[in-house]
Amino acid sequence: DRLKKLMANEARIAKLAELDVDAVVVLPFSREFAAQSPEDFLNACFGGGVPRHIHIGSDFHFGRKAAGNVESLRAWGAARGMEVHGHELLAEGGVPVTATRIRHLLGEGKVREADELLGRAWALSGTVRPGRGEGRDFGFATANLEVAPIMMAIGEGVYACYAVVDGQRYKAAVNVGVPATFADASTANIEVHLLDFNRDIYGDAIEVEFVEWLRPMRVFDSLDELIATVQGNIAWVRENL
Repeated sequence: DRLKKLMANEARIAKLAELDVDAVVVLPFSREFAAQSPEDFLNACFGGGVPRHIHIGSDFHFGRKAAGNVESLRAWGAARGMEVHGHELLAEGGVPVTATRIRHLLGEGKVREADELLGRAWALSGTVRPGRGEGRDFGFATANLEVAPIMMAIGEGVYACYAVVDGQRYKAAVNVGVPATFADASTANIEVHLLDFNRDIYGDAIEVEFVEWLRPMRVFDSLDELIATVQGNIAWVRENL
């Protein structure tokens, strides 16, 4: 889904801070903002001051109907003492590495391939909320993660992950999607079972790093089959992460 974000703004800013970037400016982006002519778009972006240099990808477009490009940006910048550097996109396997490509991989559950392109594990953050309670009843309690819909780039399925709680990483088996075995379940969740963990974290924010897709969502014929399968998923995570 092109509208899904790979990183929250807060996470982007934190990553940039690790690189010793002096300042980050976040512009509120809306349909009205995007619908401006290329020149008005640039004037709105740089109204507070034009930088001496700007670095962009060679496929960069901006303004109404994506009419602005590297060359028009260069012309605009030259009149204002700004030098524009257009860079060829990094490629992997002969195909450019783009956010769209990574979104498609995540949407198909191909987290290993997505992580290779990102150079890190793709992660999702959210707040732990009370859930339905079946997991605890069956012996594997889960933290139910509330995540903004715009951040849900990952496809349905069961994944091997790491969960970060208060700076500590734990192995985790994670279910993404509607628990299809239960007839009254209709809302997609992210259910996180943290291995060797027994704390009340309701209301806490945790981060989940996706490492490996394990299996698709499915309807089980019995609760015994469901429990055995989940126990097998947990065992795989324990032995392989």
